[in-house]
This record gives sequence, structure tokens and C-alpha cells, in this order.
Amino acid sequence: MAATFDFEQQHYLNGAGWVAGVDEAGRGPLAGPVVAAAVVLPRDYQGGGLNDSKKLTALARQRWFTQLTADSRIAWCVAEADVQEIDSLNILRATWLAMRRAVEGLGLECSTGRLLIDGRPVPGLPCAGEAIVKGDGRSWSIAAASVLAKVHRDRLMQEAAERYPAYGFERHKGYGTRAHLLALEQHGPCELHRRSFAPVAGMQLALGL
Repeated sequence: MAATFDFEQQHYLNGAGWVAGVDEAGRGPLAGPVVAAAVVLPRDYQGGGLNDSKKLTALARQRWFTQLTADSRIAWCVAEADVQEIDSLNILRATWLAMRRAVEGLGLECSTGRLLIDGRPVPGLPCAGEAIVKGDGRSWSIAAASVLAKVHRDRLMQEAAERYPAYGFERHKGYGTRAHLLALEQHGPCELHRRSFAPVAGMQLALGL
């Protein structure tokens, strides 16, 4: 099944002034922020080939990121919840916070808009919306948000790799790969690690941190 503009068009037919896709990247890693994006594509957008970021190559994601962010007709915002917020709120609530920041960052009047959210309903968003299971593979707007969130987060982790070269963030982006776990065993957690996540918490106990 390929992503389409059908969900968006239905909301426009029902009177929506704008429709934004909302998605996140980085819920699962052991390190780094969780990132969310909100994207409003123009009503006549032709997004053939735009798809769930996980189904695109890294090069295709970069190309789509450049194309989407350079198009003046597209409203978009990328937002984060940092490691401290993840550890204090838990990853689910931190994800919701990042999504709310992304939607608010669009600067659009919520009474006229609708949100298409990947996955399950998200409480606390400022605008009304619809949750779509596997929406990043079904809606162009959500797919666009998934690309922006993924590429932005990958770039953050590549920058983190320069500050913390011992962990290999440029390769695994903070996910719990074998190489990452071995680096944690050898060096212990850095300030980018999520202390509330079990592998990191266990490492802290082992190291007496």
C-alpha cells in the first residue's frame, strides 16, 4: 500500500482550512532526544514516492528533507523533548510533548485545522485530529513528518558523535545495538543517555553511578 493524499482531501472536503501530518522519531533509542514534526502540504501537492521514512533509503530521506523544507508552500516545524524531559516524564509523555511543540510551532489557527497523527490518539494537542495506525505509510502529510523528524534526529546524533566519539552514535543513532551496549559497558553512560531506560539504569547500578 502506497501513501496517498486521501485522508487530507477528506478533511478538506469536510471544511478544514489546513491539515497537518504529525509523526515522531526516536522513541526507542537509549540516548538522545525524541523528535516530532508537523507538516502541512499544499492542497494540490503531488507526493509520488513520498513514504514512511523507514521504507526510504538514507539518501532518499535526505533528498525528501531538502525538497520539503525548501518548498515555500509547505508549513512545517520540527521540535524535540530532551533526555531530561524523557527521564522525568517517561518516553510516551515526552513524545506527546514534542508533538505538541511541533504543532504549536506551525503558528496556525487551530480552529480551522485538523491533524493526522501517526499511530494512536495523542492527548494534549492544541488542534483536533485523527489518529491513523501506520499512517506514515498511508498519508503523504504524515510521511513528510516522519522524514523531517527522522533526518533531523539523525543529524543531531551525528553531531553528538563528534562530542562523544566512544559510543558510535553516528552508526546506531543511540539505539541499543550490540556495539552500543559494549561501549556502555566500557565507558558508562554520557549525558545523552536516558537514565530511565533499563539498559542504561542497569549500567549505572553496575558502575555505582
